[in-house]
Parts: sequence; C-alpha cells; structure tokens
Amino acid sequence: MNLSDNTRTLDGIFAHARFLPVISIQSEETILPLADALAAGGITTLEITLRTPLGLPAIALLRQQRPELCIGAGTVLDGRQFQSVLDAGAQFVVTPGCTDELLTLGLESPVPLLPGVATASEILMGYRLGYRRFKLFPAEVCGGVQALRSFSGPFQGVRFCPTGGISPDRVASYLALDNVMAVGGTWMAPRSLIETGDWPAIRRLAAEATALLAG
Repeated sequence: MNLSDNTRTLDGIFAHARFLPVISIQSEETILPLADALAAGGITTLEITLRTPLGLPAIALLRQQRPELCIGAGTVLDGRQFQSVLDAGAQFVVTPGCTDELLTLGLESPVPLLPGVATASEILMGYRLGYRRFKLFPAEVCGGVQALRSFSGPFQGVRFCPTGGISPDRVASYLALDNVMAVGGTWMAPRSLIETGDWPAIRRLAAEATALLAG
C-alpha cells in the first residue's frame, strides 16, 4: 500500500466512523458482547489495543466472528507487534508515537498505518515520507484543540484523530475542526461498565456519541 492509498483508505474508514473506541480487553468473555453493544449503538469501527495479552486474540476473534466490523490494532510499539497484528487480521494499525521502524513498516504495509504524534517535529517525520493522517496523542496533554488549530496553518492537508484524555463534553469542539477526521477515546466503553457487563449502558453511550453527529 503506497501512502496515497494509506490516506485514501483511512479517509474511507473515518468518513463513516467519527468516533473510535480505544479498547483494552481484560476478559475473553467480554470481547463479543462489547463489540455487539457498541455496534448496536452505531459504532462499528474499533481500536483494540495491545495493552493486554488478550489484544491479539480479540482482534483475531472479531475478524472471524464479526466480519461486518472494522477492527484496528492500537498501541503497536515495534516491528514484531506490527507483524503480529497483521497476522491477526487488523484492518488498520495505530501507534502511540513515531519511530523510523514503524513509519518504514507502514510504507510496505497491506493495511494503513495511523502514526501517533504529539509535536510538529513528529508530524514532519511522517510528512517527509508522505504520511498525511496522524493520531494526536495524548491529545489533551499536548494541547488539544488549540494545538490542532495551530497545526492547521503549516500542515495543510494533514488530518488527525485526537485521542487521550478527551471527555464527552470536549468531543464537539474537536469535531468542529476541519483537520479532525475522528475522535478516539474510552468514554464510549468505560472499564467499569465492561467489568460489570452492562452492555445496555454501553449501547446507550455509543448511541449518544453517534447522536452528536446528527445534532
């Protein structure tokens, strides 16, 4: 996949997925009901992180059992993990930061890479290779809405998925920015509700998030 394809594929994904739940799986039994609850609320693109040992099995299970969903892999830190999520069937790859190794792997990857950035210098690392889509992380800590407004000047044509510390009351201010393609976070599927198996509550949170787009 060349980087024009990378950009085009990510734009296609996020044109229909303005919210990206960032999910760390703690229990195998929660994988399918959690995905089903989010989908019932209108959210069908998920980022499954590698922060727990169940991340890879969850990606593989969802790709097998819920092929109608779009499943990405998050918290990919190095080349070994990059290959492992491709083997599991991830449809896009998200990293918390940029390294030469990860950016180079993205040039050859069969699925798109959304590299993480926090500064203008990190954006330039990817930009010089042809990347035009990035994850801003941790969004609220590294300037949030104001940072994105500032980036829009020198980095025209670059768009972001801000993630990290974004609360529901801040989502609309991010989505109002032209250089934001989606917003990621955990508020749609908080760990407390996952642990208690409160799938109706997660469905409601997902539905409330998608309703923001219609408002």
